[in-house]
Amino acid sequence: MRTVGRRSLWSLLLVLVVVALVALLAQGLWMLGPTLFGRSAAKPRPITPRGDLAADEKSTIELFRQASPCVVYITTQVVRRDAFSLNLLEIPRGTGSGIVWDEQGHIVTNFHVVQDAYRAQVRLSDNSSWDAALVGSAPEQDLVVLQISCPSSQLHPIPLGTSHDLEVGQKVFAIGNPFGLDRTLTTGVISGLGRQIRSQTGQPIEDVIQTDAAINPGNSGGPLLDSAGRLVGVNTAIVSPSGVYAGVGFAVPVDSINQIVPELIAHGKVVRPGLGAGIAPPQIAQQLGITGALVLGVKEGSAAEKAGIQPTTLDASGRIRLGDVIVAVDGNPVSGADDLFKLLRKHEVGDEVTVTVQRQDGQHDLSVRLQAL
Repeated sequence: MRTVGRRSLWSLLLVLVVVALVALLAQGLWMLGPTLFGRSAAKPRPITPRGDLAADEKSTIELFRQASPCVVYITTQVVRRDAFSLNLLEIPRGTGSGIVWDEQGHIVTNFHVVQDAYRAQVRLSDNSSWDAALVGSAPEQDLVVLQISCPSSQLHPIPLGTSHDLEVGQKVFAIGNPFGLDRTLTTGVISGLGRQIRSQTGQPIEDVIQTDAAINPGNSGGPLLDSAGRLVGVNTAIVSPSGVYAGVGFAVPVDSINQIVPELIAHGKVVRPGLGAGIAPPQIAQQLGITGALVLGVKEGSAAEKAGIQPTTLDASGRIRLGDVIVAVDGNPVSGADDLFKLLRKHEVGDEVTVTVQRQDGQHDLSVRLQAL
């Protein structure tokens, strides 16, 4: 039995040695292969001629060359108190995009890009940076105008287009600074028109452009361009479960921008016609089962007070007594606060309108001369 065991052991060892030698030989051949088969004879493959760029590629390249100098990179800072030293520290808040509006150094961007910022800096296409001053803001339209003190020779105002004649399917181009990647170009089409989104104040922004051009954090405030390189909108918001691009972006239309920006430059704010009354948010009206715009408060001396519009109050027992519910303006039905704001924006300060209100004793038509808000 012992003799058989020793022979088996020697046979196993012999097999292992042979296998190891074969493996080493194979590895050596693998490593020496390129030399044995002529490594020195290897050459780069010949390049296939590309030919000329396609016509649409050329136009896109030229559009970017012309429009990118009109786009700026905006960085903002906020002030925070250090928890240990109690000293005030200036720390970065965020980044965004902006548009050179004119040769006086006015920059247009979104209100939310600079909201709550202590300081903002604008970097131009030549990489020069300039401190920006706030000129005016329209939070209800998510727009703001900044200004930099910069030689006009370094400024490239963006060409303006129109938004009232846009068509779904029309090509559009977005330039911005998503995730800090400055002057990024994305392309797409107009996916929808006449959309409505809400501003930082909760008020609706009307006639918004929907696009599938990639818009991400940092694109806000940048331009949406048509195929001629003209500004047709300011990229403002996205719809995304994850907070990044999901194929649905929105831009404030240039027709609105071209009306608002001159007012911000001239007055620092947008002068809008209104009633001088506080209106309940849509959620409250819905909870109360109210169809129309519920009046919460009326400012003293306002157009609403002069017209006799009644606010929501508390009675002697502390119970809420609902005020007037505005159900129509000049005969146009009002189903909620959004309808009211939309109808009033069609008028000018000083216009006289008929406001129909619902009370416990029925409907009343009140004449209101709109005031400046």
